[in-house]
Amino acid sequence: LNSCVHQGSDSLYGMQRMALQTILMGLDPGLQRTGWGVIACEGARISWIAHGVIAPPPKLALPERLGLLASGLIDVLEFYNPTEAAVEEVFMAKNAQSALLLGHARGAALSILARHQVHVSEYATRHIKKALVGTGGAEKDQVAFMVRRLLPQSGTVSADAADALAAAICHAAERRSNPRLMAVKA
Repeated sequence: LNSCVHQGSDSLYGMQRMALQTILMGLDPGLQRTGWGVIACEGARISWIAHGVIAPPPKLALPERLGLLASGLIDVLEFYNPTEAAVEEVFMAKNAQSALLLGHARGAALSILARHQVHVSEYATRHIKKALVGTGGAEKDQVAFMVRRLLPQSGTVSADAADALAAAICHAAERRSNPRLMAVKA
């Protein structure tokens, strides 16, 4: 996990416990900062495992930044081995160039997830916010508050990592209400 900011539980007990649970990853893709969060899901119970941000230096050329994003994501996937991922969809971009760059980052992330055979579910930002806060128009600080409330072991969480953890929490809730998503575990 050298290429990304990382905060998590690496205890042997924690790793043994993960074998009994479904490991879910949340991802908030971005070219400047990609937030990621990993949670365990066992029935209706969720627990925090780790979170972080992959932040390639902005002065690098686009291919190098995408390469670092891919490398950081691979590190996280290989360390935590999630079976499912929840990826936040693009909800708006300031201009066409921003949308294109974000699309590159999303494409790189989705490609890496597929290559590692991680089942991907995508959720609109408003859907994630409504699942956590109760309203699709919630502010980022409200989402971060609910992430800390639902996953108290996560401690201080950056906005990008909070969004990623929120996506994972939303997916955990969707899994409980949608039997087809539960079948993915096999």
